[in-house]
Amino acid sequence: MQGTSVTRVPVTRVNATLLTEDDDTLATEEPMEIRLEFTDAGKPVRKSISVTMRTPGHDFELATGFLYTEGVIRSSADIADISYADEQKEQVVVVKLIKELLPDLGNIERNFYTTSSCGVCGKASIEAVFASCPVLDTKDDLRMPAALLLQLPDKLRQHQEVFAQTGGLHGCALFDMSGQLVLTREDVGRHNALDKLIGAALAGQMVPADEHVLLLSGRASFELVQKAIMAGIKIVAAVGAPSSLAVQMADEWGMTLVGFLRGERFNIYTGAERVVI
Repeated sequence: MQGTSVTRVPVTRVNATLLTEDDDTLATEEPMEIRLEFTDAGKPVRKSISVTMRTPGHDFELATGFLYTEGVIRSSADIADISYADEQKEQVVVVKLIKELLPDLGNIERNFYTTSSCGVCGKASIEAVFASCPVLDTKDDLRMPAALLLQLPDKLRQHQEVFAQTGGLHGCALFDMSGQLVLTREDVGRHNALDKLIGAALAGQMVPADEHVLLLSGRASFELVQKAIMAGIKIVAAVGAPSSLAVQMADEWGMTLVGFLRGERFNIYTGAERVVI
């Protein structure tokens, strides 16, 4: 049974005193478990490390991006194989690591449950991200004209196919410095959407993504800025608001963080030198 990104459900539509029975299209939300296989002291180990509520599709990218942004792997080359535990039920993804890699599961040992709304939570401090980040040396001569930055939300919306049907998904995209869309992903969870995007970038040998701008369709939270840093991204723009910790982290990392990118307006919270007005 292959998962789909949308689900049809019956609905009663109310318009003043008029009631009509109809169908509605919703974004699908289903659990996905990530299991890790590796070798420890010559013995095979299989460990369940996460369950996340996601929109089916790009599941292998989601697992890859999650493992990368959690510091379990350093590149897609650390993965020997990735598959579903049951080809008929795409709810458990098994990631087999290369024999040479013994993963450090300290960050995710608690086997947390990730809801679609809260994101990957529980980072102790900004210093923990600095300690685990594999991308330390990235380009720092990027400049993005403000007029070009303002065009990005419309370009993302044009490629949000499931959002256009449901209005219920988060989207994110990578753009090159000329404003061309390079990659985009959607998911019911904003953190999942970005993990899928980073997983795709890893597969395409695009990490560090230090020649790209990341656009988020919603708010910029701490965990999203953290994931962007792990991918080497220097410019992050969000349609919504940033959190205080996201701004603090972007500032300490030297990232340009833009919020409320709507219409002809936006706020620059950190790294204003990269935006050309």
